[in-house]
Amino acid sequence: MLFRQSVYQRVWQFAWPAIISNLSVPLLGLVDSAVLGHLPAAQYLGGVAVSATVFNFLFWAFGFLRMGTTGLVAQEKGRGNSDALRKCLLQSVIVAWVVGFALMVCSPLILQWVLPWFNASAQVLEQARIYYIIRILSAPAVLCNYVLVGWLLGMQKPRGPLVMLVVSNGINILLDLLFVLGLGLATKGAALATVIADYVSLLIGLLLVARSLEPVAGHFSRAMLRDIRAFKRLLLLNRHLFVRTICLLFTQAFFTAQGARQGDDILAANALLLNFLLLISSGLDGFSHATEAMAGEALGQKRVDRFRMVVKATGLCSLVCAIGFMLAFGFGGGVILHVMTDIALVKEQANRYLPWLALMPLVAVWCYWLDGVFIAAIQTRMMQHTMLVATIGVFLPVWYVSQPLGNNGLWLAFIVFMAARGAGLILVYRWLDHRQLWLAPGQCQER
Repeated sequence: MLFRQSVYQRVWQFAWPAIISNLSVPLLGLVDSAVLGHLPAAQYLGGVAVSATVFNFLFWAFGFLRMGTTGLVAQEKGRGNSDALRKCLLQSVIVAWVVGFALMVCSPLILQWVLPWFNASAQVLEQARIYYIIRILSAPAVLCNYVLVGWLLGMQKPRGPLVMLVVSNGINILLDLLFVLGLGLATKGAALATVIADYVSLLIGLLLVARSLEPVAGHFSRAMLRDIRAFKRLLLLNRHLFVRTICLLFTQAFFTAQGARQGDDILAANALLLNFLLLISSGLDGFSHATEAMAGEALGQKRVDRFRMVVKATGLCSLVCAIGFMLAFGFGGGVILHVMTDIALVKEQANRYLPWLALMPLVAVWCYWLDGVFIAAIQTRMMQHTMLVATIGVFLPVWYVSQPLGNNGLWLAFIVFMAARGAGLILVYRWLDHRQLWLAPGQCQER
């Protein structure tokens, strides 16, 4: 009964620093957009939008380094397995560092292959290229930060990621203003500011993790580095999250590319609205992170009753937050757009499609919340399958038949895609819960 009474308090205590730290990321994007949006042409904003889409695809393709780490650490924390906590951290950091350097080495080939796919104007593509060749230098830091954030969340220390992101993003914003508006570096300045901030975040994260490990029993050992089977298990566990993330990023990249085909002004308007969507998703992800950590710990303790209490509490809190976002953007979105850009045509286009964005929180809340549930339970196969159905079976067909509607059809396809994701996860959750499969064998527990 005591746990039941305190679960909502624990959810909010966990969620508020996670929400603030998450919100700092899209707020940074909004500052980038605002700074570039006040330059004399839309090509700067459009170029960064194209390149940022490429980086979202490249980096978040390995988002399992955050999500998988949180689920594993939360369950091992519930079991009290300190050696497994250290091994998961060490091996995940090594994987992140290797992948990050591989992305840097392959960056010329990636750039040559990806940019023509957007079919944007030559001016926009040139700005995208400038941004890309500088921003790729932060790849190792970005992927390692995913691991550190995931580990801290799994240990139920959400203030760690808050410190990492708020400090580094604050530095990024200041450098944005200095490099872009002060020194006139335009796209180069925006990219350089982000690279510096990513490495600052890495340094802060390493210090926070080291402090968090002080009271944890055990120590790092060379055996952890030589455990090739454990490395393989780590990669195999997250393969479903990898496919799931690729589908999500493909959808977002496809959305941006199709907007680019309709002109630079549509591309820039969609970029502004997608920054708003990132703001919404980051806020809702605060409760998803609470679900991952708290529900994962409950399953590690084999307390399915507590798991269900956490799921219910985080679901209700997520819904309240979604309604707040819907009202905020429904009534105040136009004012925000007015502040974001001085380019009249971009502002006009963004206002035209703002109602789609205002509807999005109430549609998308279910998939964000249930992502946290399935990560906590390490049911990643189900996340992959529902995402494949939503992408191939829903998003692409709806976009195809709604092409005559132009950009409205593109937004329609995207919002139906989010609804399909949530509906699929709800059905799978009910199926697993009815059959009591949350603690079934094959849950990838450390033996």
